Amino acid sequence: MQSIHISTLRKILDSPEPIDIRLWMRNGEIQHWRRCISLRYDFYKSTRRMKLLDSNEIWQLRDVCIFEVNGLPVFM
Repeated sequence: MQSIHISTLRKILDSPEPIDIRLWMRNGEIQHWRRCISLRYDFYKSTRRMKLLDSNEIWQLRDVCIFEVNGLPVFM
């Protein structure tokens, strides 16, 4: 099974291509976001703004909450 490091995840998120991610929400719920792109990363707060292309929603999250990108597990 292939997996990627969180530093590789950050490089993938910096590209303008839409991706699919699975992440943990604050309440412990697991969500699957399809076709999303990263809009902006705040280094000091360690948060990222993501846009879901299908619904045009904008969410703020931390990179460490993402545990799968495009079907590949992410490790730290």
